[in-house]
Amino acid sequence: MATTTATTATVLYCRDPLHERRADAHFAAEARQLRAAGGTPLLIDHDALLAGDAERAVARVPDGTGAVWYRGWMIPAGGYAALDAALRRRGSELRVSPEAYRRAHELPGWYETFAGLTPVSGWLPAGPGAVPDPEGLSALAAGLPPGAAVVKDYVKSRKHEWHEACYVPDLADPAALHRVVARFVELQGEFLAGGVVLRAFEPFVTPEAAAAEVRVWWRDGAPRLVTAHPDSPVVEVPDPTLDPALAAVLPPVRAAVEALGCPFVTTDLALRADGVWRVVEVGDGQVSDLHREADQGAFVSLLTADQAPLRTPAASGTTPA
Repeated sequence: MATTTATTATVLYCRDPLHERRADAHFAAEARQLRAAGGTPLLIDHDALLAGDAERAVARVPDGTGAVWYRGWMIPAGGYAALDAALRRRGSELRVSPEAYRRAHELPGWYETFAGLTPVSGWLPAGPGAVPDPEGLSALAAGLPPGAAVVKDYVKSRKHEWHEACYVPDLADPAALHRVVARFVELQGEFLAGGVVLRAFEPFVTPEAAAAEVRVWWRDGAPRLVTAHPDSPVVEVPDPTLDPALAAVLPPVRAAVEALGCPFVTTDLALRADGVWRVVEVGDGQVSDLHREADQGAFVSLLTADQAPLRTPAASGTTPA
């Protein structure tokens, strides 16, 4: 087992909108764990950042802080670049560059690197409120295998409105395709990220004894932690050393993560009905959520240690305060 070496780590958390000196409640337990591990939590104003005022967002970050991680709510790629620029003017910088953040955060940035490991996809750039015309959607659908598909933007889907704004039963039905995409664009509103994505539908199994969708956390190209997906009702995760199917997919996924070249990445793996684990999403680890019952201390070690072995910790039984 690799020896872990503790280092100091400074992490920017979103502040509580009602208590500017506290971390947002969703991340408060993690911030406490970071401090207990010898790290330094600092606060930024996420609302100010989204409003376009990056200078106000970082007002509580001391000058000369140096390299920092961000852990908080999602930030559009342009806002993340503005955050990095504002920090640099204060003698600080994000450990994940704006270019690396966009590459991991948005599907067009990572898709080609993971081709073969993830459902076939295509996309059309579009701004908030802009629904691609039926002809453009049909041309996009022609690049996917025949059958069903799911709709999302460059970052998020609306899977909780599955039949209304996510699932297209048959790509050969242009009216249904346009209807689902239009509703998706409507519901996303101003938060539509990048454009419209179509992904070939693949059947996945439902969780039983262990989560059928897991989140693998990669730092510097190595898998450091496996947790249940945040939406999973099942906390236990398969052990990669005992699950042959999961063990088989980790080497090619690792090769893709290394090729992507981003320092802190998550890959969401779902178990397809034929027993093959598939990459269903890639993300920047800084804005990837942690399952409410995951071990906060094990996660914080990713940020505070130079090296750490792959771990599949048992649930801690605690929920972020």
